[in-house]
Amino acid sequence: MKKATLLIACICFAFGANAQTFSDDFEAYTSGIKLGPQSPNWGTWSGAGGGTDDVNVVTTDNHTTGGTKSIYFQSTSATGGPSDVVLPFGASPLTTGQFSFTSWFKIPTGKTAYFNFQGNATMGNMYTLDCFMDNAGNIAIQNSGTTVLTATHPFGAWFELKINANLNTNTWELLIDGVSAGTWSNANNQVYAIDIYPADASARYWVDDVSYNVVPYTLPAVNGANNLISVTNGLVGQQRNLGVKMRNLGTTTITSFDMSVTHNGGAPVVQNITGVSIASLATYTVNYPAPFTLAAGVNTFTATISNVNGAGADGDGSDDMITQTVTPVQPAAGKVVVAEEGTGTWCQWCPRGAVYMDMMTAKYDAYYAGIAVHNSDPMTVTAYDAGIGALISGYPSALVDRGAVIDPSAIEGDFLNRIVIAPEGMIVNGAIYNSTTRLLKVSITTTLAANISGDYKVVCVITEDSVSGTTSAYNQSNAYSGGANGVMGGFESLANPVPAALMNYNHVARALSPSFAGMSYAYGASATSGQVFTHNFSYTLPAAWDVNQIHIIGMMIEPSGVINNAGTATIAEAVTNGWLPGISVGVNTIADAPDAIQLMPNPANALTNVALNLKNDSEVSMEVYAANGKLVASKAYGRLNGAYNLPIDTQEYAKGIYFVKVSVDGQPTILKLIKE
Repeated sequence: MKKATLLIACICFAFGANAQTFSDDFEAYTSGIKLGPQSPNWGTWSGAGGGTDDVNVVTTDNHTTGGTKSIYFQSTSATGGPSDVVLPFGASPLTTGQFSFTSWFKIPTGKTAYFNFQGNATMGNMYTLDCFMDNAGNIAIQNSGTTVLTATHPFGAWFELKINANLNTNTWELLIDGVSAGTWSNANNQVYAIDIYPADASARYWVDDVSYNVVPYTLPAVNGANNLISVTNGLVGQQRNLGVKMRNLGTTTITSFDMSVTHNGGAPVVQNITGVSIASLATYTVNYPAPFTLAAGVNTFTATISNVNGAGADGDGSDDMITQTVTPVQPAAGKVVVAEEGTGTWCQWCPRGAVYMDMMTAKYDAYYAGIAVHNSDPMTVTAYDAGIGALISGYPSALVDRGAVIDPSAIEGDFLNRIVIAPEGMIVNGAIYNSTTRLLKVSITTTLAANISGDYKVVCVITEDSVSGTTSAYNQSNAYSGGANGVMGGFESLANPVPAALMNYNHVARALSPSFAGMSYAYGASATSGQVFTHNFSYTLPAAWDVNQIHIIGMMIEPSGVINNAGTATIAEAVTNGWLPGISVGVNTIADAPDAIQLMPNPANALTNVALNLKNDSEVSMEVYAANGKLVASKAYGRLNGAYNLPIDTQEYAKGIYFVKVSVDGQPTILKLIKE
């Protein structure tokens, strides 16, 4: 191979235009010196070659036959760099035609590598794709933060990585050592440069024999091209809206066309688009109002454009039809996954958490319960903050079902791993709500789907959406302001800090009962599949809370501390489910009990008493339940009035936890009894 060259070929390719070809094997450069000052083609992110973000030409390894040189990247910083080398693919972004990029990489065992494609000449303005090569030998192509393709690579040996792109149809392909790893479509279907950047402290890799090829496209007079099918993957049975982006790849303005979409080979759904004015190279998105239901297995969506400007076939039939496939995940029956995020208004990176938490709710609402646990701001729940704080090391951080600590941007991956695991208990939230007193009574009913043993716990959390405030303490610190740190759900367009008047906080943890860890042995020392347990919680909601924005989240926690399953419901949904009497949990006992009721002594040995002080003539009954829900004693006392001690003979009871249900005029109060 020879030194970097830019050739304008004299032969015509399939698109009828001259190809542009570039290749560089680094052999013509001086080793031990920065690349940028030696090359008219390579530069750096800062634009000034030869600086700290440039890379040295080295002779420590190379791929070229008969050669000795390559470029080498490494970083000892957790945040990557300092080298950050850029190779433009031309004078302006490529938006049509055929594009191909090839490079050889060598990565030592256990090390990482990374590069990205930039879409515009202004670095950081548009990421067309990211390519992560991790320390386990995996390659992940990401598009706007979503992994669209995975592959593998060898360690300790040179391998060829090639990317082919048909920019007309937005069809991108990855090949490793000449073998296709699959295709995808890019949200940003244009490319300007490659940026090679060692992204973390484990980054160590050589790069050699870099080349690219561009075959321009000559626009016919009339040509409507399909460019992107936008459909979000999800879970089997979920409904997803679909849009098709078409592009005018002709010289004539498009005023009408037909768009047809099929799902898994079914009947086409056709939209006749008229009254539009789509200029040459402009795009137009056709949105389908009726959603498509994701089926098990591979879902194939095919979009075909036809009858452009009412003239039948257009000038290029090769770009009329595109296909997009998604493979949804099959969720386990009754499974709800919980994501708890540590956040705070003072935290400049926490807008990232808010964006990803909202994204998860939008994509997986009925299967996902998000809880934003605030720290050191007006929305802090002290007990919850302390519980999360003991498990994380920084903000924002997230726990999915109280597993490993992750960045909020990784919630979806952990969610998809957890949603397929069959739960040991199915949870239904019920409620009674008094709008005058604002007393909310909650019942968390768990129907066991498996035999369990050990210290399983129960927790109830109240969250609120659209929380706002007027003081400066509700201002959100915002490191994304101005866009220097990338796009982040609109926060890049907001000030730092974001004024309180512009902030609405979602998923805000408002109450936690009985504790972060939960009520111990909520289902007894052991229980069998099919048993039903109900636990009661009570809250008097402050006047400032919006009852229409409240969510009730009940959680079943395994002895290991992992959340096994959850249930989530709005107040209205919980009221529809109905409230059930059960075991009163934690400090949030029923607030409107009519009379003083106590259990003493407790713990008990041979005898305990239910102490009543009845204000009125009342019908009284009592039941005693073992922790597994079995009724062990009951008695009806008829009508009583005044002070009483109702004895319970516990001499024959086995050691453990029991629940005493005292009903006064049909209103139950449940007390926990410990037998020593």
